[in-house]
Amino acid sequence: MYRIGVDLGGTNIVVGLVNEKFEILSKKSTPTLAERPNEEIVTDIAKLCKEVCNEVGIGFDMIASVGIATPGLVDQESGEVVYSNNIKMQKFPMIPLLRKQIPVAEIYLENDANAAAWGEVVAGAAKGYRNVIMVTLGTGVGGGIVADGKIYKGFNSAGGELGHTVIRVDGRPCTCGRRGCWETYSSATGLIRTTKEKLEECEKAGRPTKMTDLVAEKGRITGRTAFDAMRAGDAAGAEVVDEYVKYLAIGLANMVNIFQPNILLIGGGISNEGQSLIDRLTPEVKKQTYGAFYAPNSEIHMATLRNDAGIIGAAALGMELAV
Repeated sequence: MYRIGVDLGGTNIVVGLVNEKFEILSKKSTPTLAERPNEEIVTDIAKLCKEVCNEVGIGFDMIASVGIATPGLVDQESGEVVYSNNIKMQKFPMIPLLRKQIPVAEIYLENDANAAAWGEVVAGAAKGYRNVIMVTLGTGVGGGIVADGKIYKGFNSAGGELGHTVIRVDGRPCTCGRRGCWETYSSATGLIRTTKEKLEECEKAGRPTKMTDLVAEKGRITGRTAFDAMRAGDAAGAEVVDEYVKYLAIGLANMVNIFQPNILLIGGGISNEGQSLIDRLTPEVKKQTYGAFYAPNSEIHMATLRNDAGIIGAAALGMELAV
């Protein structure tokens, strides 16, 4: 039997056909066009599901389940996307509408960050572990929690918003309405803001920095600007990276102190910094972890499935981990 995973994003809909080893056999995508009627998005999901089956030469009778990973709050029982600001859905009956277009009995719905974490647990860097936290460092800070082998969602399926924990009182304003959220410092957006502030500080003080040249080359500040400057021996770039690592470590230590996972994964664009970032973070997190010098420590690793995590995690929804 096969499974289908749907990664519904604000920019693209990506659908993958997955075998029992969680290998993607066929993958198709189409623009989400999020401003159009939601019903048209469902029609495109059904169309892509048919296309991946056709490419491999199987029918829906060979599909055990379809899973959908979507931004926002979901209700699996009703099959509704309760609320998503990225795709403008409110109490939208995703599963009931999809059932009318594809003959698959089992259809699941999950938040995209939770699905990505689940993907890493069943087939990625966290395979073999039952207590896992995945933090995604992109435009925001997303979070997925797997506790005792199950996705943790809270009583209302709204749990796991790790990026909206405050790490600096009265800090930067966040889109959620709070101030000082972890997301405002540790997302790629937050890193770019910190880099911009350092560049303005250097310009005002007449202090040269390689970041100025890098921005001129790229035409904009990116999440790599400070890291690239640091690697080139730039002191101002190193200061930005040090500040970024400081705030990221605070948030990660908070997660460890609350959940004590076997493994804590980092995904998203910033994860491209690789092992060098892990090496910087690990001792900083350990310093702030309760009992770290007396009890086994949570491991910190980069996620490995990258853009396929949502597809694989969605495809594996409804499955239970082996004990």
